[in-house]
Amino acid sequence: MAEHPIETLMKTAMDSIQKMINVNTVIGDPVETPTGSVIIPVSRVSCGFAAGGSEFVPLDGEATEEKKKNEESSKMPFGGGSGGGVSVKPVGFLVVSHDQVRLLPVEGNMLAERLIDEMPNLMEKFSHIFNKKRMQREAAYDERI
Repeated sequence: MAEHPIETLMKTAMDSIQKMINVNTVIGDPVETPTGSVIIPVSRVSCGFAAGGSEFVPLDGEATEEKKKNEESSKMPFGGGSGGGVSVKPVGFLVVSHDQVRLLPVEGNMLAERLIDEMPNLMEKFSHIFNKKRMQREAAYDERI
């Protein structure tokens, strides 16, 4: 059985979309900084596709038996179309350092996310300050005794 024209339209459009989108579109090429960190761009890729068509049957009034046989044996005229679209939107950057991996988003509340990322460091600094003050108080108390 011969391939229908709509199949050719769909294959052509899908092949074109497939050529445009690959893994490097979603996860970009890594870039190494002088400090040794590696920055990897991350994107969101969306694509859409549509195809449609119709075979046209001539309207010549009532068809005779001979005309029906000729129509069945010959191909009907076909009209159709297809289209597609691709959207690439940056999401953020993966930053891989010596001791951590962070996602720096392009959108969103950067201040809140930065505070969450830095919370362990802040807790460690506050703990160090409080321990230092406690040690000073203990040392002062020991000197008085």
